[in-house]
Amino acid sequence: MIRRAATRTVEEHRGAVLRLLEGRLAAAPQGTDTVDLVSAAGRILAADVRAPGSLPPFDNSQMDGYAVRTADLASATGQTVPLAISEPIPAGIAAPALAPGTAAPIMTGAMLPAGADAVVPIERAVPDTFFADRDRPGATVSLPSGTLPGDYIRAAGSDIRAGSVALPAGTRLGALQLGLLAALGIPAVQVRALFRVLLLSTGDEVVEPGHALAPGQIHDANSTLLAVSLHEAGAEVVRTRILADSPDRFLAQLREDLARHPVDLVLTSGGISMGAYEVVRLALTGEGVQFLPVAMQPGGPQAIGSVDGIPFLGFPGNPVSSVVSFEVFLRPALGAVTGLPAPRPELAAVLTAEAQSPAAKHQVRRGRYTAPTEPGTAGRVELVGGPSSHLVHALASSNALVHIPAGVQTLPAGAEVTVWLLN
Repeated sequence: MIRRAATRTVEEHRGAVLRLLEGRLAAAPQGTDTVDLVSAAGRILAADVRAPGSLPPFDNSQMDGYAVRTADLASATGQTVPLAISEPIPAGIAAPALAPGTAAPIMTGAMLPAGADAVVPIERAVPDTFFADRDRPGATVSLPSGTLPGDYIRAAGSDIRAGSVALPAGTRLGALQLGLLAALGIPAVQVRALFRVLLLSTGDEVVEPGHALAPGQIHDANSTLLAVSLHEAGAEVVRTRILADSPDRFLAQLREDLARHPVDLVLTSGGISMGAYEVVRLALTGEGVQFLPVAMQPGGPQAIGSVDGIPFLGFPGNPVSSVVSFEVFLRPALGAVTGLPAPRPELAAVLTAEAQSPAAKHQVRRGRYTAPTEPGTAGRVELVGGPSSHLVHALASSNALVHIPAGVQTLPAGAEVTVWLLN
């Protein structure tokens, strides 16, 4: 006879899942991958990256204008000084030295010539356009006096100096960070290996999408829901379909999969409740896995432990229960131990209609959140569908999870609740 375990709170089970994953990474730390910059998008940097050179690598012009020696413009303030026009300096060439008494037309980003210590923007020159015949003998430009050294110059290393830390280990790599590495000339980067999950779907009644249903069968939504959720959370998913025809076959197939696929976590959906044919419970009771209720709706039945030293989590079989379990327990733990994913945005919103919840359970409802239209006010959230765990259409229509804590039975319209934004 199966005895029912004591009920855990949501916070207690969330802590247990976090400790399970922390224990795995303590025993088997994440490896690393070296990948090109585009492939590194969304990954976590495994080691400090130091700048191999400075940015900018040379002094360059901040503006289109004239490179000058400020000593040549040191006459009384308010006057202009005529200077001979020397060879122009476009971007991408090694600039020739600037002779005293001359001004060199220089383009934005072009290397500052030796001898120059400032740039005068073209708008301040007379004439305020570059000569079409700059090479004609005796061409001059009048520039304002009082120009200071360093004006409109981007100094070498003013962004980052060679040898300094460009990005520290643990940085989540997005377009901005990878753009910096590209600017430094770095073509590839070392990132943490992805957290690997063996995802199993159970149930004789479950049929792959695309196959016809026999009487009493349903299509498997959980594998897609959880595989995509894991992928979006930065995990690598190894998916194997296990038919729940017998506990012995389930356990044997699971061990074959573990021998074939090195993973950090086994995740199942279905087969963990108190029914007579719960294959995961029947197969893994006594194998280091605990089956217990959590005071949450949906997602009350949960399984946690290890199989042959590999962490194991079992989620309920109803699709909404499975997704809520992932969002409440696994996704935050993955973010805490691997750096991926980022926490869901959490904010306050007011209900558009009354909500009912079991007093003893933390209820997680699906909702459509609308941002506030006035500063200093809370957004609004409309509950989508009821609390039942089979309402996949309502789930697909949602953009937020609405949390109603244990101990609350009724919330009136206008009551404030906590929501997690899903997209």
